[in-house]
Amino acid sequence: MKKLLIIDDDRKLCGLLSEYFVTEGFTVEAVHNGKQGITAACEGDFDLIVLDVMLPGVNGFEVLRHVRTRMDTPVIMLTARGDDVDRIIGLEMGADDYLPKPFNTRELMARIRTVLRRAKPGKEESSAMPVGKKLVVGDVEMDMGTHNVVCSGNPVELTTVEFALLEQLLKNAGELLSREDLTQKVLGRRLTVYDRSIDGYVSKLRKKLGHQVSGSERIRAIRSVGYLYALTEK
Repeated sequence: MKKLLIIDDDRKLCGLLSEYFVTEGFTVEAVHNGKQGITAACEGDFDLIVLDVMLPGVNGFEVLRHVRTRMDTPVIMLTARGDDVDRIIGLEMGADDYLPKPFNTRELMARIRTVLRRAKPGKEESSAMPVGKKLVVGDVEMDMGTHNVVCSGNPVELTTVEFALLEQLLKNAGELLSREDLTQKVLGRRLTVYDRSIDGYVSKLRKKLGHQVSGSERIRAIRSVGYLYALTEK
């Protein structure tokens, strides 16, 4: 059974979510402040963390920062509705997805399942992964079995969403991919008018891989359309 950690100071919400997630086949642990959240995340073996931004004491961003320095456990952040700043900061810090409050519990469940499908394969699944299958474009090499990424000979730590996004870009290197297509394939949802999630993830990838490769812009933004990964030799 997949293990979920909820970090939210709304005890009533945690109780409702815990009951719902259990009926969906998950085991759940809930804590109610940032300090407890950091301890639980680092000591527990969780498959995914649901993290609220507004927490007493240590806020959600600080919790996320601590988590990302220690592990790549998928994180879905809960933000105040309409607060784009919180959403963008969370994505840039390595959150795998976000959901504004108030939200539909079924939508959160759908987001959780989508993120888990993108996550690293568990021990029981890893034996079914193709051994040695790699994707190489220019100075970037992705091992699809181990989820390891190397750029110019140096290992690069990516979140599950960043890995999925890079995979799409490399598989279609030299071709323009629309924001709509990337949102659907990487995030598992349709692009809406004010959704800038993909842009945030592309920005994060640029920082981790470097903005240029062989004198060209690594990931080109085509205004109002989408993105194109430069097709170059090593």
